[in-house]
Amino acid sequence: MSQAAKKLVVCGGNGFLGSRICKAAVARGFDVTSISRSGTPNWASISSSSTPPPWSNSVSWERADIFSPQTWTPLIKGADYVIHSMGILLEADYKGVLSGKESPISGLRKAFSSSPGYSQNPLERGPSSQSEIHPPNGPRQLTYEMMNRDSAILLAKEAAKEKVGTFCYISASGGAPVLPSRYITTKREAEDTVAREFPEMRPVFIRAPIMYDASRPLTMPLAGMTFVGSLFNGATGGVLNDFLGGAGQKPLKADTVAEAVVEALEDESVKGPVEVPAIEELARKHWRRGML
Repeated sequence: MSQAAKKLVVCGGNGFLGSRICKAAVARGFDVTSISRSGTPNWASISSSSTPPPWSNSVSWERADIFSPQTWTPLIKGADYVIHSMGILLEADYKGVLSGKESPISGLRKAFSSSPGYSQNPLERGPSSQSEIHPPNGPRQLTYEMMNRDSAILLAKEAAKEKVGTFCYISASGGAPVLPSRYITTKREAEDTVAREFPEMRPVFIRAPIMYDASRPLTMPLAGMTFVGSLFNGATGGVLNDFLGGAGQKPLKADTVAEAVVEALEDESVKGPVEVPAIEELARKHWRRGML
């Protein structure tokens, strides 16, 4: 009698990394559900083709709002693994800036503010509709605190209620000279809170570096510059670690990170922060198994 397929729910599964996690999980025979605001991916923005790939037919692409738990809590029932693969690099309402509704100076001021952004602690929210989290100025003005931290804590809280065994958070290897420090501090706060508040779940924090793929041309030169930064950082003994942050870490192909994520889910020995060298090793382990 065959074993039932493991159930995986990926919040943010229609994104650059999330979609590749779904693909890697489908290849292993997982029962995969993606949750995102738009549901089905815009394939042209995350792959080299606008046509849905064959494996996507094995994924349940669901629409839901991460800040409204009642829209997605039924979807995580019975899940073995839940992944948070969502976040923002800049807080500015860039669409507002482009449309002229917000001035570029105002947008940049918000993006690089050193003061904590708007936040509602998910651990203090009540049941039903009271557990919703609302952005201060509409859905386009999200803060690091809300997207990088609070949404992850909210998802972990509900996953723990459903007795999910493993919670995986796609974190980051570090900040960068061009990003506000709150980008990475909110990531670390999410990790600390999830590990502390929900000890019944195995926490896996994938500290991903800059990721690239030929299907997204903009990522290629960025990865090239980051690779040079990682070589310089290694040659100098990491003396600029604090300054370079993620820009001083070796970039990885998005598929490599995705394969490592799924490998980490199945490897019960993986727990806590997973740094870049461990991500590479997990991906190699996955590759070696496929060669046998």
